[in-house]
Amino acid sequence: MQSSLKKSLYLGLAALSFAGVAAVSTTASAKSYATAGAYSTLKSDATTRNVEATGTNALYSKPGTVKGAKVVASKATMAKLASSKKSADYFRAYGVKTTNRGSVYYKVVTMDGKYRGYVYGGKSDTTFAGGIKSASTTTTATTPATKTYYLAKPGTTNTLWTAPKYTQYKASKVINSTEALASDQFVVDSAATKTREGSLYYHVTDQTNKSISGWIYAGALQTTPSNSALAKKGITVNYIDQTTGKAVKSGVIVTTDGATAGGDITADQATALNGLIGNATNLPKGYTLVSTTPVAATSSTTAAGNKFGDTVNVTVAPNAAAGIKVSALNGVNATTGVTTNLLDAANFASDATTTTTKAAENFLANYTGAKDSISSQSDLSAALTSAKLDAVFVPQMTTGETPAQATDANGNKLFTKYALNTQLLPTSAVFGGNVTLYYTSTGTYAQTNGSSSMTEVK
Repeated sequence: MQSSLKKSLYLGLAALSFAGVAAVSTTASAKSYATAGAYSTLKSDATTRNVEATGTNALYSKPGTVKGAKVVASKATMAKLASSKKSADYFRAYGVKTTNRGSVYYKVVTMDGKYRGYVYGGKSDTTFAGGIKSASTTTTATTPATKTYYLAKPGTTNTLWTAPKYTQYKASKVINSTEALASDQFVVDSAATKTREGSLYYHVTDQTNKSISGWIYAGALQTTPSNSALAKKGITVNYIDQTTGKAVKSGVIVTTDGATAGGDITADQATALNGLIGNATNLPKGYTLVSTTPVAATSSTTAAGNKFGDTVNVTVAPNAAAGIKVSALNGVNATTGVTTNLLDAANFASDATTTTTKAAENFLANYTGAKDSISSQSDLSAALTSAKLDAVFVPQMTTGETPAQATDANGNKLFTKYALNTQLLPTSAVFGGNVTLYYTSTGTYAQTNGSSSMTEVK
C-alpha cells in the first residue's frame, strides 16, 4: 500500500512537471503584438497632405505591428510607386493611429484610389517620415505672355479640371464636354507643371461664362478659334474642280461682320463672304473661280438662302499653264527719276542684245512656270527670281543719229543694272492676267569682251 502511494505520487508529480514545462513553452513562442490607439482624422489643409512612398515600408490594412494587419502593397510595390513617373501613384494622407510603442501609422490612399491602407510614418503625428514623405505634385510655371486662347479641339478630351488630373485627390472635371464652348475665349491667370509627367497646365476662365474656370492641358489651347468654332460662325467651302468633279480644297470662310452660329446671313454678309471665297488668298492655287455668288442671303428671293454654319460647293476651273503676262516693265533711274518701259525695244539699238545678258528686246513677256506656283506677292517674287528676272542688265546707248551701245576705253560694252523692286509687286497675281513690274537702277556694269561676266564700274 505504501508502495502504491509512492508510485501514485510519483506519477502525479511527473504529470504536473510536464504541464508546467508545456505552459512555459507556449508562452515563449507566442508573437508579441502592438495595440493601436484611436483613429484621428488629419485636419490640416488637404493640399499639404500630398505624399509619396519612400519604398522603405509596406502598406497594411491596419498599422503593421497590430494583430490581423494584412499587406495591401508590399515593400517592393511601394518602391515602384516611389519611383513612378505617374501622378496617379502619389498618396493623400487623411488619418493617423499611434501604437502603444510610439509608432505612428498614417492612413493613405493613392490619387487614383487603387491602393489604400496604413503605412509606417515615423514617431511623430505632425511630420511625415518612414514609409512616406511630403510631395509637391505640381511646380509653378511661368504664365504665358499671350493670355487669351481658344479650345483647339472642343469635346470630351482635355476638358477643364478642378486641378490637373491626379495632382490632388479626387480632382474632377469642371465640365464633361467643352463642345458648347468652342467659340469662347479663355484667359490664363496661372500656370503649373505636373512634377512627375512634366506636362504644362494653365488655369483659365471662360470670358463668355466666367463661372466656368479650371485647369486645362496647355496643348489643348490655341490662339485662334478652332475650325469647328469657325464653321459655326462662317461658311465651310468646298472648291470643286469642274473638270474632275473632285474637291481640290476645303476650308472655313468667315466675315468680320457680326455672325451668330446658325443665324441668318444678311445681304451685306453674303456679299462679303462671296468676295472672300473668290479672293486669291482663299482660292486653291492654280484655279479660277467659276461660281459667281455661291452664298445667298437667307432672305434672298432668288435662292433658298444660307445660314451661318452651312457648307457650300464652289466650282473652280484649272488655269492654263501659260502663266502671267508682264504688261510693263518700268525701270526707274535712281539718279534722274526718269521711268522707261524696258520692254519697249524701240528705246534700244537692235544689236544691243547678247546671248549672255538680258537686254530690253529679250525680256520674257510671260512667266511660264508651274501654273499653281503663283498666288501671292511672295510667290510672284520667288517666281521672278527663279526666272532670273530679279535683276536685269539694260544696254547703255550713245546719242546721235546712229545710236549704238556705249563702251568703255577698253571696248567693253556698258550696261545699267536694274534690281526688282519687290515692294511694288502686286499682292496677288491672277493666271492669265497682267502684271506691271518695277525696277530701280543700281549702277553701271561692263561686260568683258569674250566673257559673260559683268563687272561693276566704280
